[in-house]
Amino acid sequence: MRSGLTKNISSGGVLFTAEKESDIGLSIEYVSALDARSDQSVSLRCIGKVLRANRSDSGEPAYEIAATLERHEFLRLEE
Repeated sequence: MRSGLTKNISSGGVLFTAEKESDIGLSIEYVSALDARSDQSVSLRCIGKVLRANRSDSGEPAYEIAATLERHEFLRLEE
């Protein structure tokens, strides 16, 4: 499992950072924590495919990964 930072998400896909590059066309599963201002934590578990992977311009050893959002489900995490 790898961790990263979600930069942008929409109904069609996601842009996130990762420490390692992913292969184009690779099927992936990713979970994005949603910033809900409530007592319950909510995450979005998604299945998609990698569309592109570019080295980040921020100077950090990271990649920006763009992936489709083909299927999803909400996960409610108990605290």
